Amino acid sequence: MKLIKCSRCLLPETHETIVFDQDGVCNVCLGIEIKNNEINWREKKDQFLNIVENYRGKYDYDCIVPFSGCKDSTFTLLTLMQDYDLKPLVVSFDHGFMRPTVLNNRERTFKMLGVDHLNFRPNWKIVQLLMRESLRRKGDFCWHCHTGIFAYPIRIAVKFNVPLVIWGEPSSEYTAYYSYEQNEEVDERRFNRYINLGINAEDMIGMIGGDHISHRDLLPFTYPDTRELRKLGFRSICLGSYIPWDVKTQVQRIKTSLNWEEESVEGVPEGYGYEKIECSMQGVRDYLKFIKRGYGRTAHLASIDIRNKRIDREEGLGLERTYDGKRPASLDVFLDHVGIDEQNFNDIAEGLSVTPYKHNSTNIEIGEELWDQKLWDKSRPFPKSPLNPPLSD
Repeated sequence: MKLIKCSRCLLPETHETIVFDQDGVCNVCLGIEIKNNEINWREKKDQFLNIVENYRGKYDYDCIVPFSGCKDSTFTLLTLMQDYDLKPLVVSFDHGFMRPTVLNNRERTFKMLGVDHLNFRPNWKIVQLLMRESLRRKGDFCWHCHTGIFAYPIRIAVKFNVPLVIWGEPSSEYTAYYSYEQNEEVDERRFNRYINLGINAEDMIGMIGGDHISHRDLLPFTYPDTRELRKLGFRSICLGSYIPWDVKTQVQRIKTSLNWEEESVEGVPEGYGYEKIECSMQGVRDYLKFIKRGYGRTAHLASIDIRNKRIDREEGLGLERTYDGKRPASLDVFLDHVGIDEQNFNDIAEGLSVTPYKHNSTNIEIGEELWDQKLWDKSRPFPKSPLNPPLSD
C-alpha cells in the first residue's frame, strides 16, 4: 500500500505523533525549522549553566549520566566532562544484547575520560517473559529496555542521593511528543506518555501472572515514587534541549576525542554506522516497525539528513527502497530467545499494523548476517515448560 509521506522528508502517515500542514510538511520537519531559526541557543546554554551550577560540588557526584556507549550518551558524557568540568556517575542498563564493538567503545571511553561506572543487567529469565508479553501486547518486545534504561538511572539517583540526571538528545529531534519550544523534562509524565508503551509494572504482573513474576522482579523497570524525587530535589533534563543537536558533527567529535568506532546494523546503509549499534536485536525491532507501519530505520535516518540538507528527498527515497523491509538474519536468534515461530511473530506484528498500512508478506528479501552474529550468546532459549505462560493466552 502506498502511504502518504511528508512532502519534505520520508516520514509516512503511520509515524507516531505525525501531523501534516497544508503543504504536506510533517510536524517533525516544522519542529526542526523552529530549532534552527527560532531558538536562542546562547540563552539556552546560559540556562544549562545555571542548572548545573545549582548542583555542582554539593553531592558525591554532580550528576548521573545514563550511558549505553552509543553516539548520544558518549557525546553527552564527553561534553559534560570536557566542556563543563562535571564529575558524573555513569549508569548503564544492560538489556542483554550488547554488541562487542559497543562494549569496547564503553571500556575505552571510561578509561580515557576517567569515570565511576555502575552497570546493571536484569534477570534474563524475567527479561524473556517481558519480551514475550510486550511483543504480544504491543508488537514491540523492548518494554524491558525502554523502561529499564529510563527508570533504573533515576532509581540510582534516589539511592545515591544525586538529584541531577542528564540525558542526551531530546525527543523533539525525532518525534512530536514534545517540541523545541517546550522545556522537555525527562520525568514521570514522559515515562507514562510514551516510554512504557502504556504498560506499567503492575499491568505487566497482571498480564504475565503473579505465579511467574513479582513486584520485586520489576523494581528495575519501575519509576520511583514521586515523593522520594520531590524530597531529593530531583531534576532530569536533556543536554539537547540546551545545545543544538547535530548527530553527524557529534559523531566526528567522539571519534576524534575517544577513538569511538562505528558498526554495521541490519537494514541500514553504509554511512550510518553510528546509529543503534548497541543492540544485536535492533534489526528485528526495525523489521517489526516496518511490518506495522510500512517504514523502517533507513527512512528515519534519511529523513534526518534531508532536514539537515545533507541529502535530497530523491536520494533518501532511493535508500529507503534499497534497505528498508528486509527480513533480518537475527530474527532466528530472537525467535529462539522468546520461544515462538516465525508465523506467530508475523501474525502478531500484522495484527497490530497501523491503519492504513497493510503489510505484504510475500517476496520478502533476506538480509545479510552481521559479522558478529556468530559471537552472540545463543545458549539462552526460552525454556519449554508447562509453567511458562503460553503466548496465545
